[in-house]
Amino acid sequence: MAALFGARVRRLRTAAGLTQAELGARTHVVSTRITQIERASGAKPTLELARALDAVLGADNLLVELWPYVYREAFPDWSRAFIAHSERAVAMHEYAAHVVPGLLQTREYARAVLSVGLTLSGDEQLEERLAARMTRQERLSSTARPELWVVLDEAVLRRPVGGHDVMHAQLELLLSVAAGHNITVQVLPFDQGEHDAMGGSLTVLTLPDGSEVAYTEGAHYGQLIEDPAEVRRYTVTYDRLRANALPPLMSLDMIRSAMEGYNRGANVPSRSERRRVAQEQLQQSGGRQLRGGRRRIPGSRRPRP
Repeated sequence: MAALFGARVRRLRTAAGLTQAELGARTHVVSTRITQIERASGAKPTLELARALDAVLGADNLLVELWPYVYREAFPDWSRAFIAHSERAVAMHEYAAHVVPGLLQTREYARAVLSVGLTLSGDEQLEERLAARMTRQERLSSTARPELWVVLDEAVLRRPVGGHDVMHAQLELLLSVAAGHNITVQVLPFDQGEHDAMGGSLTVLTLPDGSEVAYTEGAHYGQLIEDPAEVRRYTVTYDRLRANALPPLMSLDMIRSAMEGYNRGANVPSRSERRRVAQEQLQQSGGRQLRGGRRRIPGSRRPRP
């Protein structure tokens, strides 16, 4: 894809009658950077540079649309293979242990999730990853959208990723998308106890030919499983998770309750603020604080021993 991107840039540049140096000057990079892009060598183009090239060369968003595929090549082989399978899948079954799956994340929730970790080199890379994730979500609204079935661990609802406002918006989106015909959302409550997928997330993809692949992921690793016998084991694991989860309507009620809790929580004062208000109320009442938290009422006397 990097070679295809570079070939497109070279063709468009030639058609525009620009040298590499002239194109570099107009996109605010050195000419050697344009050479690297056209030869598919060196660092991959950033999203910002793809946009600049698009604008200067009048590519009508062609380069921006190609960019996510170029960017994907920076991922490990197993990750690229999983993404490629995901784009072809006719059905996707996911168990999410810690965060809302990427396909259903709001932009701000995704930003908070992607900001965590030691792999980012700066804000520019964060924006690139965010753009790539948002681009992948477009498939859910296309005519070739897959059937999506998601089982969320209750922890996903309870962990305030990005803060209360971000979580409220995220859960609101879950309620909205779950109303669609091709998306089902269930919640696996804490009281179900231990299960086979503890410690990580699981995805089972059904491909157009009816075959299946599985993908497991932890905080710092991922594994693509393509062997049919192994995939079958993970399919059974997913079926058990789905059976133990709350039915869809009850799951939506739990999501709605969690969402309302974040709405209330946003208006709850902090502990220090509550302590300050309590002290002010105590002073206004005419009493004074004694040791141990007791209040002496004016005019009263201690009983004699």
